[in-house]
Amino acid sequence: MASTAAGKQRIPKVAKVKNKAPAEVQITAEQLLREAKERELELLPPPPKQKITDEEELNDYKLRKRKGFEDNIRKNRTVISNWIKYAQWEESLKEIQRARSIYERALDVDHRNITLWLKYAEMEMKNRQVNHSRNIWDRAITILPRVNQFWYKYTYMEEMLGNVAGCRQVFERWMEWEPEEQAWHSYINFELRYKEVDKARSIYENFVMVHPEVKNWIKYAHFEEKHGYIALGRKVFERAVEFFGEDNISENLYVAFARFEEKQKEFERVRVIYKYALDRIPKQQAQELFKNYTVFEKRFGDRRGIEDVIVSKRRFQYEEEVKANPHNYDAWFDYLRLVESDADADTVRDVYERAIANIPPIQEKRHWRRYIYLWINYALYEELEVKDPERTRQVYQACLELIPHKKFTFAKIWLLYGQFEIRQKNLQNARRGLGTAIGKCSKNKLFKGYIELELQLREFDRCRKLYEKYLEFSPENCTTWIKFAELESILGDTERARAIFELAIGQPRLDMPEVLWKSYIDFEIEQEEYDNTRGLYKRLLQRTQHVKVWISYSQFELSIDSEDRLQRCRQIYEEANKSLQGCEEKEERLMLLESWRTYEEEFGTLANNERVRKLLPEKVKKRRKVTAEDGSDAGWEEYYDYIFPEDAANQPNLKLLAMAKMWKKQQQQQEDEEEDEEKEEEEQQVPQEQELRENSEAEEQEPVAQREQTENENDDRDDDDDDDDDESSSSSSESDSDREDGKEKKEQTKTDTETH
Repeated sequence: MASTAAGKQRIPKVAKVKNKAPAEVQITAEQLLREAKERELELLPPPPKQKITDEEELNDYKLRKRKGFEDNIRKNRTVISNWIKYAQWEESLKEIQRARSIYERALDVDHRNITLWLKYAEMEMKNRQVNHSRNIWDRAITILPRVNQFWYKYTYMEEMLGNVAGCRQVFERWMEWEPEEQAWHSYINFELRYKEVDKARSIYENFVMVHPEVKNWIKYAHFEEKHGYIALGRKVFERAVEFFGEDNISENLYVAFARFEEKQKEFERVRVIYKYALDRIPKQQAQELFKNYTVFEKRFGDRRGIEDVIVSKRRFQYEEEVKANPHNYDAWFDYLRLVESDADADTVRDVYERAIANIPPIQEKRHWRRYIYLWINYALYEELEVKDPERTRQVYQACLELIPHKKFTFAKIWLLYGQFEIRQKNLQNARRGLGTAIGKCSKNKLFKGYIELELQLREFDRCRKLYEKYLEFSPENCTTWIKFAELESILGDTERARAIFELAIGQPRLDMPEVLWKSYIDFEIEQEEYDNTRGLYKRLLQRTQHVKVWISYSQFELSIDSEDRLQRCRQIYEEANKSLQGCEEKEERLMLLESWRTYEEEFGTLANNERVRKLLPEKVKKRRKVTAEDGSDAGWEEYYDYIFPEDAANQPNLKLLAMAKMWKKQQQQQEDEEEDEEKEEEEQQVPQEQELRENSEAEEQEPVAQREQTENENDDRDDDDDDDDDESSSSSSESDSDREDGKEKKEQTKTDTETH
């Protein structure tokens, strides 16, 4: 702080920060640390190298280092790294006794530290202190027997020293603790290195009991096979199968057993093993077994064996599917298709009985649609494959008794049953069955099938009765009326057919009346009853004013070979046009007028054609508001409307619109004419400017010529005056001719622009 002359302290001024906004480039702590590292701000220079020249100086150095290590240990005894560094430093000075003492002191602190034991033993081994090393390893495996690293290093050291008996003794001590699988494999490999197969076998015996897993039994068997003991290998597999039993059975064991026998060319044994396993292993766990069995049969079996494998595999799959969901009828269909292709009749029947026993739990037709085909396939199988008609009849009857006909029925079953009885030449049963079906649950399909059957049998009286029953059941069905009338027409009873048609069109409710009327009209045309046809058309037009009826009426009149057919046709078109004038559907009237115009173009005169053409409407594009479903505005849409001549005359707005269009068209024409006149004026100004430029150039050249001429006259004063007059007259005549040519060119350009 600064002080004034009076002795008072003065506080220095602090600089004010004018701009307190954040800097554009922000510096992070990470960036500061990175820059510090790049500039090596915190690096300390290495200490100077010290050279020791005599023993006293060396002892002093050792004293200082030992004091430092001891201080570190005293500060924190549990940090084992300080102990290890201390011992390694003593070892580097060849002070083995001191290093050993340090390791012992460290073990007193933490005897469960694995690294400490390893460093201690490695130091002894490095310095060839074998007994000390054995002592350390013994102490280590006694204190920490579950640390496999001690055992591995101990056995490795003994083997490297050639002490096979001592190494085997260490392995035996290790195996008493039942270590992991790799320890057993190490022991077995050790014995095999010294060709001790019997001892290795005894180790395997203990191994598979300590670790009873399938892979270990397989390794044991492969061990016997590798050393040529085939019988012992087979015995190992058999013991494994007995050991695991049926509760803990595994497909890997059987696959390995089968491959073992396959290598020994025992194909029958292989087949027995696969079949034995497939009978006992769950199907979802035997995928690999099936695959290997299939490959085996393809390589060593015949065609029948291969098919058996494939069929059995698929059968097991389907069994699992239907067991998981008995109402999965698609799985039953696939299963039955498989069984039918490769099984006897009793097996197929058994599967069918199991399938049809799964009745749908809900009495709704949509749940029964797939199920009912099980019965159909069952009946067809009994009839076509087994050729047992009595059993087929029983299947059909059982199915018909099962279906709840009061709620729904299946016409297909009734018809198939009737057709089956016909094939068995039992017509009475067929009629009885179909009659029962119509009595219990009448359906359109049942009536159609029964009528078709009687038609094939040529029982027309029965067909009439069935049609009557059918029409009582469904009087609004136009197709039935038409078929009934067609039957009477084929039989030649025209009056009966006409009466049927009259009854049909008199029904208060019909599903397709237009088809019925068309059939009635076509029937009268076929009978050439044209007056009746005209009467039908008039009666139909009293009910409906549809444009297609009018067009059909006109085409009918045109198709009749008579003298006044053209006049009748034109009269119908005129009546139709009058009746459709008040119709809201303008497209229908347009369709009528186009048909009329086509007729007049082909058969009419020019006057009639022109009259019809004037009746055609004008197509106008309009816009209308679109309202969404929720009542909101959805914008505007464009549509085409048709304006007929009488509509245009009655609507003054249309006249106003037409006058506005005419005015706009005239305005457009006037604008086009003004643009053409402006272009013509511009084209006329261009040649005038060129002509003025040419005249000015000619006037500038004339004084020069006159000067030359006067100089020539002064030189030739003896010439005649008449010659001078002739020259002046010729020059003036030339200038006049030039002006006349310019005028002619100007007039020519003007006429050209006017023509354009």
